[in-house]
Amino acid sequence: MCGIVGYIGYREAYPIVIKGLKRLEYRGYDSAGVMLYDGTDLKVSKTKGKVSDLEEKSSKEITTNGSIGMGHTRWATHGVPNDVNSHPHLSNSGDLAIIHNGIIENYEPLKKELIKRGYVFKSDTDTEVLVNLIEDVQKKDNLKLGKAVQIALNQVVGAYAICVFDKKKPDEMVVARLGSPLAIGVGEEEFFIASDASPFIEYTSNAIYLEDEEMAIVRLHKPLKIRKIKDDSLVDPYVQELQMNLEQIEKGGYDHFMLKEIYEQPNVIKDTYRGRLHANSGLIQMAGIEDNLEKFLHADRILIIACGTSWHAGLVAEYVIEEFARIPVEVEYASEFRYRNPIITNKDVVIAISQSGETADTLAAIKLAKEKGAFVFGVCNVVGSSISRETHAGAYTHAGPEIGVASTKAFTTQITVLTMIALRLAKAKGTMSNSDFHRYLQELEVIPEKVAEALSSTNDIAKEIATIYKDAPNCLYLGRGYNFPVALEGALKLKEISYIHAEGYPAAEMKHGPIALIDEKMPVVVIAPKQGHYDKVVSNIQEIKSRSGKIIAIVTKGDVQVKGLADHVIEIPETSDALSPLLTTIPLQLLSYHIAVLRGCNVDQPRNLAKSVTVE
Repeated sequence: MCGIVGYIGYREAYPIVIKGLKRLEYRGYDSAGVMLYDGTDLKVSKTKGKVSDLEEKSSKEITTNGSIGMGHTRWATHGVPNDVNSHPHLSNSGDLAIIHNGIIENYEPLKKELIKRGYVFKSDTDTEVLVNLIEDVQKKDNLKLGKAVQIALNQVVGAYAICVFDKKKPDEMVVARLGSPLAIGVGEEEFFIASDASPFIEYTSNAIYLEDEEMAIVRLHKPLKIRKIKDDSLVDPYVQELQMNLEQIEKGGYDHFMLKEIYEQPNVIKDTYRGRLHANSGLIQMAGIEDNLEKFLHADRILIIACGTSWHAGLVAEYVIEEFARIPVEVEYASEFRYRNPIITNKDVVIAISQSGETADTLAAIKLAKEKGAFVFGVCNVVGSSISRETHAGAYTHAGPEIGVASTKAFTTQITVLTMIALRLAKAKGTMSNSDFHRYLQELEVIPEKVAEALSSTNDIAKEIATIYKDAPNCLYLGRGYNFPVALEGALKLKEISYIHAEGYPAAEMKHGPIALIDEKMPVVVIAPKQGHYDKVVSNIQEIKSRSGKIIAIVTKGDVQVKGLADHVIEIPETSDALSPLLTTIPLQLLSYHIAVLRGCNVDQPRNLAKSVTVE
């Protein structure tokens, strides 16, 4: 989950590396560090804290001159976040520098063996073990850096994306990946190394994404060489043209990326269904579904695997797919799925959902499902990501880069894709009437306008409510049917960015335990649109009111009954029950955002979290 940046070329490396680290800080911000080669020696500065702290410290500690450099922003795994455990790490000789994203699982026996050979360790990290292992291999057999890295990596167990520099070979860097993403930007007489393309998009539109178990020797004035780590075979580099632009990863006048991304939802939902949804013609066309339609139609069941917010989108999909297409659906945490010896057959379809396309637990679950013979379909946001390459087929969301750690537009675009899949399967199976099918297409087509209306009408109300409850120690979120997953997602957003403890529950389950928590200090957010189980939710609200709970209700515009019971009401436009999660989630996102801002929290970079979870 760490961020890696490297540069080798003719420009000054320091500003490129620092700017790149700021763009990758969503991947981890426990500590940061930079290494520069000034033509004579390695200059290293690193610190606990954010990239801004690194800038301040490095300006006093090192010369920032040099056209070769690397930087790292860390999400801590091995060793607490402090200056010493920060990357880059140097080998004992001081000749080698490394930055690393991932976990070396067998670092302890390797470390013990290296200590026997006289190596001394300053940090608690697995990464320092790896750089000294590379040096040991290099010295023992008098090898070039690339070969030493390859041999060392064949001795380690775990996941990694690494960038290694040897001051004795000042015209090259060696990079490698297994389980963690790594991109190489290819410019004119220069190369960029990064965890994703955002650090170098203004310099080049050409990128190479390393596959698992590949390494590259990046050399000035020479062709790029990519090899397989295991057998040393050469790989032809595949250069992709980048689809993102600089504007997409800037805040665009908003105070935070999260707020920008919340307000982007009308456009990105439209981008996600553009070219796929043809309401006037009564068609849904998705290549990944059309090419594999028989597999879906003859599946015994659909298994959805995901983590976090993507898991909540999967729960919405369970309701939608079963209701529309009448295919049994099970939703699993990817992190649990692979460890419980699941029963999977070649008659199962597995849908894997991930914003980044790099989620380690989801990738591991995909590989298990494929081994068992299941057909695996991916839903992710990042073109060329690991999940998009590992799955048999898939569909991209078109949310654009999501920088805020707490997912917002990823959630609604995932639901959009999954709803279109459900509708297409229903049409093919004949489980939905033509009139209902056309009605849903038309409703989905106008959802972006209704999301825009919800944003316009609910923001000020959400901000006002936030001022009242910003200091609440706990919060309960309740929903039924399609909106039970939205309750879970609303609670997750509040936890993630404001650090208020929150729980999401099916509204009917409240009286089986959580009702014991309700008193006059407990805010309870109830999702109560007019469609669905409205009368039942009203009864649940009355149960809360009778125990003096503070009720914040999300209701359909024009609602009267709930309005008479609730302490606060946020109205959303009317839509069908199945599509309501696309609207009910909007005020919950805004409420969490405003509470976090009022509490002085770092909205885009909440503590202990990272955007792309590339470790298990």
